[in-house]
Amino acid sequence: MKYALYTGCTAKESTPELLTSTLLVARTLGIDIEILNEASCCGASHLQDFDEFLSLVLNARNICLAEKRGLKLVTLCNTCQLMLENTKRKLDSDEKVKEKVNEKLKEVGYEYIGNTQVQHFLYAILEDVGFEEIAKHMKKPLNLKIAPFYGCHIIRPSKTHDGSNLNENPFKPNALENLIKVLMGESIDYNTKLKCCGFHVDLQNTPVSEKLTSNILEDATNAGAEAIVTPCPLCHLNLDVKQREIAKKENKEFNIPVLHLPEMLALAFGYSAKEIGLDHHVVGTNF
Repeated sequence: MKYALYTGCTAKESTPELLTSTLLVARTLGIDIEILNEASCCGASHLQDFDEFLSLVLNARNICLAEKRGLKLVTLCNTCQLMLENTKRKLDSDEKVKEKVNEKLKEVGYEYIGNTQVQHFLYAILEDVGFEEIAKHMKKPLNLKIAPFYGCHIIRPSKTHDGSNLNENPFKPNALENLIKVLMGESIDYNTKLKCCGFHVDLQNTPVSEKLTSNILEDATNAGAEAIVTPCPLCHLNLDVKQREIAKKENKEFNIPVLHLPEMLALAFGYSAKEIGLDHHVVGTNF
């Protein structure tokens, strides 16, 4: 089993622990990873607002990198997944747009075909490995009360993700909950687990962004969660990096560790905090 890994910007720069833990998990599950070092930024869900065609060309090129290798393109970020999946859906359904994009791609030696699947790491391992096989590699049961936080772009819009996220119900997803249970943790339900973390609002309206983040942290804390887990590094940045600042502004007591999805898996697989890179977190972890 081999994946072409599209790391996106965040996993290489702001959250290197995400890439580290992903590679540990892949190795444990017998997945060969080829990192697409030539890939560009996906546009972070903003580029298309300024130049939709450029967004399509850049992401078509990113997909071409996996196509040329004959591999599934796997992402680590909800927003990267949405941008790449949107591009794939657009080009696969509109031959004229595809031709126009390919005209530009030929200038740099690429051609988009459309024969490569684009899938987030969460759903890739659930589809290709499965819960039963994942459980076989568990060496250290989590024994933690964990609040799953999906983020927006991995489950919405549902039509875009149809199939790639295993037809997850956008109103009642269960992939994270089931994975937490398989790893012998307790999945905590709370009011805002499907809400927006506020990351993409921050540049336009920081107070609103912080309020959205605060609501999640408060709900998870009040529900008794000992940690939050998310498949999105952008959500992780808001929930982890901003946590102390928001708590101070609102005079609230937040002190809840926020795990990347692969970190949770790596902990259950028996890797140490140092190996995983938990020291990169702003809110400390004592697992």
